[in-house]
Amino acid sequence: MNSIKSLSLLAVSGVLLTGCGTQKNIAYQQLKPITSESVPLKNAKITDAELLRWSHLDLIKDTIPGMSVDRAYNELLKDKKGQKVIVAVIDSGTDIEHDDLKGRVWTNAKEIPGNGIDDDKNGYVDDIHGWNFLGDGIHENYEFIRLLKKGDDGSEAYKKLQAKYDSKKEEILGNKQQLDFILAADKAISDHLKKENYTLQDIKSILTTDATLGNYKLVMLQVLSTTTVEEFKKEINDFKDYIYDQLNYNLNLEYDGRKILGDNPEDFSTKYYGNNQVWGPDKKYAMHGTHVAGIIAQVRGNNLGGDGVATDVEIMAIRAVPNGDEYDKDIALAIRYAVDNGAKVINGSFGKGYSPQKEWVHDAIKYAESKDVLFVHAAGNDTDNLDVVESYPNDRVGEQEIASNFIKIGALNYEYGTKMVAAFSNYGKKDVDVFAPGVKIYATVPNQEFKYEQGTSMASPNAAGVAALIRSYYPNLKAAQVKQILKESGVLINRTIAIGGENSNKANFTELSGTGKIVNAYNAILMAEKMLK
Repeated sequence: MNSIKSLSLLAVSGVLLTGCGTQKNIAYQQLKPITSESVPLKNAKITDAELLRWSHLDLIKDTIPGMSVDRAYNELLKDKKGQKVIVAVIDSGTDIEHDDLKGRVWTNAKEIPGNGIDDDKNGYVDDIHGWNFLGDGIHENYEFIRLLKKGDDGSEAYKKLQAKYDSKKEEILGNKQQLDFILAADKAISDHLKKENYTLQDIKSILTTDATLGNYKLVMLQVLSTTTVEEFKKEINDFKDYIYDQLNYNLNLEYDGRKILGDNPEDFSTKYYGNNQVWGPDKKYAMHGTHVAGIIAQVRGNNLGGDGVATDVEIMAIRAVPNGDEYDKDIALAIRYAVDNGAKVINGSFGKGYSPQKEWVHDAIKYAESKDVLFVHAAGNDTDNLDVVESYPNDRVGEQEIASNFIKIGALNYEYGTKMVAAFSNYGKKDVDVFAPGVKIYATVPNQEFKYEQGTSMASPNAAGVAALIRSYYPNLKAAQVKQILKESGVLINRTIAIGGENSNKANFTELSGTGKIVNAYNAILMAEKMLK
């Protein structure tokens, strides 16, 4: 899944409820679903307290396009008991030792920890909490780079790959040039002031006849007019990592990220590789997967970080997504592992523009369908119309849908109105089913920390959390029915939206997905109840 990297610095340069138990009739049939009709635009700026958990808030009560998770718990589920649901997180790795995921991690009861024996005979030794299909590997090429490395066959396809590489390399080198300029400005200001943590006022106080230093002063004054020094330092360091990861690994034609694993990604007959270290060789690189897991499952109401969407849930950690593009083989095997070990929902916050062995992934999705497992997938972060641009995995062969258990999620912003679709989110009536919160989502990251992150990678686990909620309280519903509920129970938004955050590119929200709706937990519970009558 493409990361979201800020480029702002570059601009300077009815019946008894059916569940695990029976409860009193609370007249569900008399309750009305939430709609967006007559919802006023929120004039006040979102507060820090609201931002911390906006994805759980309510469009009617809070005028924030959250999923009404709190309202679902407080008004519909407070006297009900759900059953445990296993959610597989196929991602970059998960820090299962995080305090806010305690009691939320799946344990393979058929395996004896640390004995070096495949006790359950599933081919994966000591897979106590999941599996790591990447072993000690961290970085990878993009898929189009791997295809390019196969050599020039004279085809138009190869020429397109070469043109894409040339364009991307030129873009990254241009960004690096601007990055280097900003880093030089920061160093010059720090050296002049003889301190690293300078303030806006410190910069203003600089008096100099040195033209270069004067230019750097103007640059940093502009930078710090919109952010703090601390945020600037963090953003510039993150962006530096992004640029050098692109150059050293993702776009590097000489780099072989698979060598350390020793597996042939084009041979599907070899399936038992990797290890059981589900956060990988370095927890730092498990940030993405840990954040995704937290969105779904972090403990609610413990005053520690944010709140997860689902309570009766266990995370099965499956590491198959490197820093770069995932291999189709790893994803196909990860899906099958999740299914075979009891997951009822799979979250996939990854994706790419090329898929040479997509049939392996399609077969795995169909296998999940046959075992009643729902696959929730992120739409991607390139502001692409997926009716025009292909993105993988998907559930299509041509125009023909291959499975009923696959749902693709776009990302929402917290501002109800023209800007409510995340500026980065992909969209499209053909492939994107529904939207969910994906901007400024607060959740777990490795080493007992929490962080705001954004991307359709965050929207997908929000939707997956609601899916887990439904499967917990209504276990008799099938995966296809849960998909139907997520789509049909959502709140219809009939508003003009700025695509990519650009006022010059607008469309009605109903044109951006197959449903024109946003995921809503309250409505989903009401529909699940009615579906079981």
